[in-house]
This record gives sequence, structure tokens and C-alpha cells, in this order.
Amino acid sequence: MKAARLYAAGDLRVEEISLPGELEPGWVRLKVAAAGICGSDLHNFRTGQWISRSPSTAGHEFAGVITAVGEGVAGFSPGDPAVADSRFWCGACPNCRAGRKNVCETLGFVGEVCDGGFAEEVALPARLLVSHDPALDPRIAAMAEPVAVALHAIRRLNIPRGEPILIVGCGPIGGFAALLLSRLHDGLVLVADRNEARVKLVAEVTGAHPVTLDKGSVAALLGDSRPLRHALDATGSVPAIRALIDLLAGGGTLGLVGIAHQRLDLDPNLLVEREISLVGCHVYADELAEVVGLLPSLQPQLLRLIDEEIGIDDIPAAYRRLLSGQSAGLKTLIRMTGLSR
Repeated sequence: MKAARLYAAGDLRVEEISLPGELEPGWVRLKVAAAGICGSDLHNFRTGQWISRSPSTAGHEFAGVITAVGEGVAGFSPGDPAVADSRFWCGACPNCRAGRKNVCETLGFVGEVCDGGFAEEVALPARLLVSHDPALDPRIAAMAEPVAVALHAIRRLNIPRGEPILIVGCGPIGGFAALLLSRLHDGLVLVADRNEARVKLVAEVTGAHPVTLDKGSVAALLGDSRPLRHALDATGSVPAIRALIDLLAGGGTLGLVGIAHQRLDLDPNLLVEREISLVGCHVYADELAEVVGLLPSLQPQLLRLIDEEIGIDDIPAAYRRLLSGQSAGLKTLIRMTGLSR
């Protein structure tokens, strides 16, 4: 079968490999229907930061159909459609025992510590799969993982009713957060991004209001009597984070969900004196199954946010295109051959 495998930073190869072998107890085999390219895939390709085995089939956002189940697997049968959970947790550390698998002490990710979904078939522990409605479009099912990340992030912010919220970065996580907020929050949603095509698309699909990262732009929309206290950074850009800290009114919260490439030099007195909470948002807790249930109602909007659909052979070129910023949509999806819809 074909697979896209990461050997080292900058070294991603599409090649023929063997099908997954005999299943371990508790594992299943999945025929991949669709997969999404994530910003963390690009980060790992660029930096090699999370390469723990080489080569490893990349990809942690995917959905497919179960083709075989190993000994001891309950609740799944061949033919069942399922979404993959990206988190490979230990289940034994204090955080896992407390139900906080997203901060497992030895947390790894599918596509890094085990082979991922940029392949025609993959083997995974059954505990990492969530069933979905067979009628759900595989492209939409493959977006469950990043939508769950976005849902977890906005919940971590705990935005009061009616309060405006600014999302910086209209990539997949930022765009999906804006979409979810348009359904789940009753305050104004503001979005900012240097990519004009992306911010325009997100605004059209979600009803969010585009602004720039300056007080004048925000005040022109909100007025002097309605301060901006809550924001989510989905870029990892240190200059953007600095601008947000300066922009937020006292008593606010800044959530960080983007992957940063630099260190932040921060005067903690800014947070103390203005009572600004800095909140990290890592993957998701229990939101994946909930999101799978939400996906049918989000399908029309999510389809509009797809940037491009490609095959396995096109993955290296897509990496280069995305790293150069050449995308107007939010999510590049890989469709596997031999699967129709």
C-alpha cells in the first residue's frame, strides 16, 4: 500500500509499504477514507521536534472503515465507520487516572509514536476510535479531531455570556473556533489574520467580524462601552501574543492554542496588574465524541472551509504549499483511492 512517511526534518516520502500485520490484542485495522493535514504535521516536518521513530507514517486527523478487529475488542466490528483520536496516552499516570489524558505524562500522538493515517490502511488501539454515522461524509468525519481541539480551546476560555471574543489566526483551529462560537456563544466574534482571503472566508461562513490587531480597529466595532476581555491565539506568533496582551482590557483571558516557534519575553506584572489570565489549551479532553455528534449539523459550513482535496502522492507538494502560506481555505484533505462519495 502507499503511505507518506516522515524520515527526518524536511524528509517526507511517499512509498509502497506492507499492509499492517497481525493485530495485537485490543487493536483494530482501519481502511482510511480521508485524512487532514494539520499545522503540527507541518511543524514536525519543518523542525523534526516530535520525531521519536523513523520512519513513521504521518497523519493524526483521519477517518475510515474498520476492516478487522483483534482479540478482546468490544464495541467495534468490521464495516463500522470510525474517527481516530490523535492522542496516544498511557492510561496509568496520575493525569490519565484523573481523566486528563490530554496532559498524560508520556503523551504521544498517532503519526509519531505509532503509524498514522496518511496511508491506505492503519492499525490502532480500539480505544482510540469513535464510531460515527455511516451517512456522514468521510471528509467531514476527518475534521472531527481539529474541531474537537477548537471546542476544547473555547471552553478553556470560559467566556461569559454576551462578551465579545477575538480569535487571531484563521487557519483550521481558529476558523473552527469561530464556527463553533457562532453556534454556541451569544456575543460578537471577531477574527484577525494577515491572510486576507482566509479571514474573509471565515467571516462569510461564520458571521464573524474581521478586525486588525490594534485598539482602534477593535474599538470601531465594539465602541468605547464594550471592552474586549477575551481572545484566543491560534497562530503561535509571539508578536501576535504580545499584541493581544496589550489589546485586552483588565480582567480578561488569553487562550493559547497555536504552536509557537519562539520564546515569549513577558513581564508578569502585566498579567498581575491587569488581572489577565493566560490559559494553555492542549488538544482536547472528552470533546471528540461530542464533536462527532455535532458534525452533521456543521457539514455545510465545514465543506466551504475545505481548501483542497488531494491524493497520497500529492502530500509532499501540499506540505510545501501550506508552509509557504499559499492557501485560501482552511483544511487540505487527502482522499484515499478506491473509496467513493
